[in-house]
Amino acid sequence: MAGPSFRFSLERVRALRERHEDAAKQAVAGAMMECARGEQQVQEAADRIARAREAQLNAASAPVSATELLARQAFLERSERAHRATQEDLARREQALVQRRRELTEAARDRQALERLKEARLLDHEREQARIEATALDEIALNSFRRRAA
Repeated sequence: MAGPSFRFSLERVRALRERHEDAAKQAVAGAMMECARGEQQVQEAADRIARAREAQLNAASAPVSATELLARQAFLERSERAHRATQEDLARREQALVQRRRELTEAARDRQALERLKEARLLDHEREQARIEATALDEIALNSFRRRAA
């Protein structure tokens, strides 16, 4: 005796939360890529500073015009400002990553809550179906007993 099949009334909400969690996972992955890109930019800026400083040291050992010295100093200062800017940008990207991870954790928690509710409702449904089947079998057995006794 097959009873009605299980239908979770909040399935659409659960599916929506699952999609929201998937989007949050993608946002975390994107933020991680942005952080990696930012780290690379910081390293490249640090390399430019090292090259500019090396050029400054090399210039001190060879006869160079004052204009060239000023140009090299200006390049070093620009490189240092660019490095600070990339470090600040990386810090913003890392904060965005922290926020995306927080959002993913929340989305996963929301979905898991509905998953647990769905499992509980399914278990309740299965218990009720088993109770209905047991009642039906008991009734069949009782009717069979009554017929034999009559």
